[in-house]
Amino acid sequence: MRNLQITSIATLFMFLFLVLCDTFNGIALWWYVLLISIWLLVMAMGSFHMRWNFYLKAFTSKKNQTTKQIALTFDDGPNPNFTLKVLDLLNQYNAKATFFCIGVNVETYPEIFKSIIDNGHDIGNHSFSHDAMIAFNSTETWLNEIKQAENSILRIGGKKTNLFRPPFGVTTPKLARALKVTEHKVIGWNIRSYDTVTKSPERIIKRITKQIKPGAILLLHDKQPNVLPVLEHLLRVLQKWDYQTVTINELLNEK
Repeated sequence: MRNLQITSIATLFMFLFLVLCDTFNGIALWWYVLLISIWLLVMAMGSFHMRWNFYLKAFTSKKNQTTKQIALTFDDGPNPNFTLKVLDLLNQYNAKATFFCIGVNVETYPEIFKSIIDNGHDIGNHSFSHDAMIAFNSTETWLNEIKQAENSILRIGGKKTNLFRPPFGVTTPKLARALKVTEHKVIGWNIRSYDTVTKSPERIIKRITKQIKPGAILLLHDKQPNVLPVLEHLLRVLQKWDYQTVTINELLNEK
């Protein structure tokens, strides 16, 4: 939020400066257009970069971590084709993860969702619908999305969560206002696999392994066919490098 405040104040001062210059000397209209264009660009970039903490504070990694721990996170499940297989792989390597679940999928696949909890993994809220246009929601609609997903998680899994990951990783002022009401911790990542756009497991693994370091948070999706070969290879690498895979709450040192 501080970056948003700094940007807004700086833009206001620049606008007043342009008005002052225009009053005494006259300036071209394109100076105003340029200022507005830069402001819009910065605001848009702030929406897509959670690490900027532009509209809200997000936990994207544990800085200054010395213990070899990394948090694996999976978005968009539960999925009938891959989630149970992901759980089997995690069990084979005694690995823990955090699953950011979509409420409608929790409702559709309740037994798979309960299997995630029964296997000792953490659950996070990933909205109820994950609609393609969800970033344009009003504050009230965001509240409904978050609360509806939370109700599904509690009713079916018997578990509450204070973790939330914005769909597509996009943040807005209206989402920030909604989360101020629900008091969820916003969880991002600092290693993005791009497994939804890159089909090659080899390319995904290469991208991930280059960025692994203590305290990192890795984003994967348990709805992608490539998740299984990527995860299996990754777990072998982490085991070889003496890394422990933990949940977000363990990384935060919280219950």
